[in-house]
Amino acid sequence: MNAYGSPILRLNSQDNVVVAIEDLEENREIPEENIICREPVPAGHKVATSPIEQNGIIRKYGQIIGAATSEIQPGEHVHTHNMGMVEYDREYDVGSESKPTEYIPESEQAVFDGIVRKDGKVGTRNYIGIMASCACSASVAKFIAEALDKDILSDYPNVDGVVSIIHESGCGLPDHGDGIEFLRRTLVGWAGHPNFAGILLVGHGCEINQIDDLSAMMGFEQDALFDSLSIQSSGGTRKTIQRGVDAIKAMLPEADKIRRQAVPASHLIVGLECGGSDALSGITANPALGYASDLLVRHGGTAILSETSEVYGAEQLLVQRAVNQEVGAKLLERVRWWEAYTKKNGIELNNNPSPGNKAGGLTTILEKSMGAVAKSGSTALMDVFGFAEQVTTKGLVFMDTPGYDMVSVTGMIAGGANMICFTTGRGSVYGSKPVPTLKLASNSAMYNSMEDDMDINCGEIAEGRITVKQSGESIFQAILDTASGKKSKSELLGFGDTEFTPWMIGTTL
Repeated sequence: MNAYGSPILRLNSQDNVVVAIEDLEENREIPEENIICREPVPAGHKVATSPIEQNGIIRKYGQIIGAATSEIQPGEHVHTHNMGMVEYDREYDVGSESKPTEYIPESEQAVFDGIVRKDGKVGTRNYIGIMASCACSASVAKFIAEALDKDILSDYPNVDGVVSIIHESGCGLPDHGDGIEFLRRTLVGWAGHPNFAGILLVGHGCEINQIDDLSAMMGFEQDALFDSLSIQSSGGTRKTIQRGVDAIKAMLPEADKIRRQAVPASHLIVGLECGGSDALSGITANPALGYASDLLVRHGGTAILSETSEVYGAEQLLVQRAVNQEVGAKLLERVRWWEAYTKKNGIELNNNPSPGNKAGGLTTILEKSMGAVAKSGSTALMDVFGFAEQVTTKGLVFMDTPGYDMVSVTGMIAGGANMICFTTGRGSVYGSKPVPTLKLASNSAMYNSMEDDMDINCGEIAEGRITVKQSGESIFQAILDTASGKKSKSELLGFGDTEFTPWMIGTTL
């Protein structure tokens, strides 16, 4: 029995389902709901608390999450076998729930030990990046990183590492349009990220995504912390690797000169991500991260919510918090784009949740989205940005990205995120160089099983051991500590060398 003294959670008085927080056997009595389980119900899954007729609406969080595909009796397990997607008119009422933020007085705002760059941006790590312009230069970029003496960084203790930024695009695509624009925007955003002290740009020579064009977009001049080279003009692979190694060795002494200093938390831009979700994600980890997001915003910082395909069905909750009509309209325009995009490709947004999500108790995208939006907390939605666009607005903002974790986080980092908080119920393993990732577990069973991967256990919320507020405060403190240099679990494990994944949209030629 959990600390609440009950094996289920009721999330809203209007709901006609409750959530099992432990495995329920057949004939298990749930006195507080006056029901008896008619069949086994796994932890995280839903149990009907009242009769639901076929095509009847199913509510969780006080919101519509689907409809019954057959008649459901009290005590029955509610999942994919008897529940499906439903379309309904949503109340957008732009700005109706938007409230002014109660900021923490400047003299009381939190601080962290950050890395202040010449342009005023603040980093949380100090890497050197080797960036491939295209797939044809990706292996050479990786070879350069691998060719460096493994002990060389011991001579430069203020450098966190050298990472190759490689991908599978850059050629075989039109020289105009969304595909090349998204790729270049992402590469430019990463190259200019304050967590990089220096960048070596590696091109092939005949690709669509030419390094001269990229260099011009980046606005960097050749100096001790920026260099570029082409495989073809350098004389092939071996000569390019040697030139690349020499360039990195020249950067290391300069990069090592940085020193951390106390800066306000207003310099933090935190990307909010959830992946490998379960039914408890929307009850524990996501609301706790939402509380931490509110704290961050109140301290003058920025929180980025993303994954447009995974707020579908809950976008009205964000639109109602929009600071003005323009922001609300921008979000709705992105949702409509996704509806058209998926229809054009012969799929439905409800193809998400994934098999793992469903095993954890999530049934429809509506249900998943209601839980996912909880990461955003309660402050006003201040702006909406396109994929990998530079985030220039303080407070809670939204970035249009796919729900695929690798792509979503890549876009947020390109936009300037210098910390990532990643909630998971199934046990997603993820980390990204150059930006540290905190992993927040939604349930204690998974946390205990994968403690080497998880930074914080939010599952104790469902067990009644801590409150959402207490968990959110712990997350906010962990953000400050990690931004100051403390290694996250994913960093200790060495994640981050292969997670760079631009959104490959458009035609491959």
